[in-house]
Amino acid sequence: MGATRGYAALQAGALLEPFSFDRRAVGSNDVLIKIEYCGICHSDIHQVRDEWGGSIFPMVPGHEVVGTVTKVGADVRKVAEGETVGVGCFVDACRTCSSCIKGIEQYCEAGMIMTYNGLDKDGQPNYGGYSSDIVVHESYVLKIPSSLSPAGAAPLLCAGITTYSPLRQWGVGKGHTLGVVGLGGLGHMAVKFGKAFGAEVTVLSRTDRKRAEAKRLGATEFAATSQEGTFSRLARQFDFVIDTVSDTHDFNAYLELLKTDGTYLLVGAPSEPLSVEAFSLIMRRRRLVGSLIGGIRETQEMLNFCGEHGITSDVEVISMKQINDAYERVIRGDVRFRFVIDLASLTEIPT
Repeated sequence: MGATRGYAALQAGALLEPFSFDRRAVGSNDVLIKIEYCGICHSDIHQVRDEWGGSIFPMVPGHEVVGTVTKVGADVRKVAEGETVGVGCFVDACRTCSSCIKGIEQYCEAGMIMTYNGLDKDGQPNYGGYSSDIVVHESYVLKIPSSLSPAGAAPLLCAGITTYSPLRQWGVGKGHTLGVVGLGGLGHMAVKFGKAFGAEVTVLSRTDRKRAEAKRLGATEFAATSQEGTFSRLARQFDFVIDTVSDTHDFNAYLELLKTDGTYLLVGAPSEPLSVEAFSLIMRRRRLVGSLIGGIRETQEMLNFCGEHGITSDVEVISMKQINDAYERVIRGDVRFRFVIDLASLTEIPT
């Protein structure tokens, strides 16, 4: 294939800049996708800045990809040219381990192959969705329902499935009380899914600033955790709490919000180790569990559910040249609730 245009960080902490690279040729089971939209995940920023360690440079981020199929290999049966499709957080796995066979490829025993900041099976670096096109094996391509806006659907491929999967896994539904910690890219999706599943949703945010937005998204209640008395008032009120926050916070205080046999669903990833007191769990037989995105089958299930219920992310669409400013705004929490890059804007940028 010819050169692909994109934006990359050339070293840790560097600003993203124009970058050209080659995609692999379209093989017999591959799909070539012209990327139209790509969401910005906070994990993009962590990895560009090597805050988790192990980053590979140059790095083209992006794992919330939506675009149009422009070419398929001879043996492709899953999708056809002209279809709107998506690519999420990973583009391959071993396909033979027990996890892959169960359809939970995100837990592949050999390690899933990430859409970017990883190496493919030939040992070559993967480049992500901040680019004009991508080549993916058909097994890892997802169909986007025609009822969804492509821009609003893009963050479903990470923020959406990250919250949908644990809520489904643990059976959150009608008659349950659900606390959502944080109202950002992940949190606002947790509110939408919690409401759609029939739960009574309370948003737990540090200040009152997002109260109106929480109610608009479907929350029944809102609580500002910085206000005196909030934690004592809400003690033992929730069947489930889903924690979407990646900043360090007092997990023991939030665990006390769970009822007996309550479940704490952890999807945020603070950089510091958790400090959890044993008695926060023992005294009420509470569970603390983690969850990582979803497999291909479940992600498609989630997309279909969203298509049937009209659920998308609330997004602010930006051009590619706004990317570095957008990163700073994400860090400040100045986005409602997910940035999505319009990749058509790449043509406006000189090579």
